[in-house]
Amino acid sequence: MIEAVLWDNDGVLVDTEKLYFQASRDALAAAGLELTREMYREISLRQGASVFDLLLERGMAVAEAERLRSERNRAYKRQLLEGVPVCEGVEAALAALSGKLPMGVVSSTPREHFEAAHASTGLSGYFDFVITREDYRLSKPAPDPYLAALELLRLEGRRCAAVEDSQRGLRAALVAGIRCYIIPNDMTGEADFSGAHKVLGRADEIVAEVIES
Repeated sequence: MIEAVLWDNDGVLVDTEKLYFQASRDALAAAGLELTREMYREISLRQGASVFDLLLERGMAVAEAERLRSERNRAYKRQLLEGVPVCEGVEAALAALSGKLPMGVVSSTPREHFEAAHASTGLSGYFDFVITREDYRLSKPAPDPYLAALELLRLEGRRCAAVEDSQRGLRAALVAGIRCYIIPNDMTGEADFSGAHKVLGRADEIVAEVIES
């Protein structure tokens, strides 16, 4: 029986994956490096690593790479504050599950970016807690974010369901012992989601899955 639902943020709740890619691509372009979608998918969405490591591999000083990363973060935050679309079916799913199961966000994004993204979505009130990058040691695909959520909930992984869009998120949930549902998007749709409990078409499909499980 599922007793809690854990939601990834970027690409699951809000359609921000493309914005983050674009901001990262622009920052690396300023250093003369072309970041393709394929590179981004492999490094960020599968490995869970930083695309700025590419600059270090090419001999850039750490301080300069960090300066470019900070510029990317500021540009991305500005985009978020302009407003981001909520992913299809999310509001219906959260409304249907509200009051029936505890729900939390388990994200790899910094808290300032989470708050900027949700400044105008109206979704934050649905969640019992939000876990962001500051709240654990290792990011996805390590299980640390989900283990932190399980500790808050005082539940075993098998009692929870995770909703993810990427390979790194799927891996993190599975290693934590959590059933994982995948909702692919434009940035992740071609990935291998072996091990997922089910691949869904939109967020509100999760309601029947967890209520009837």
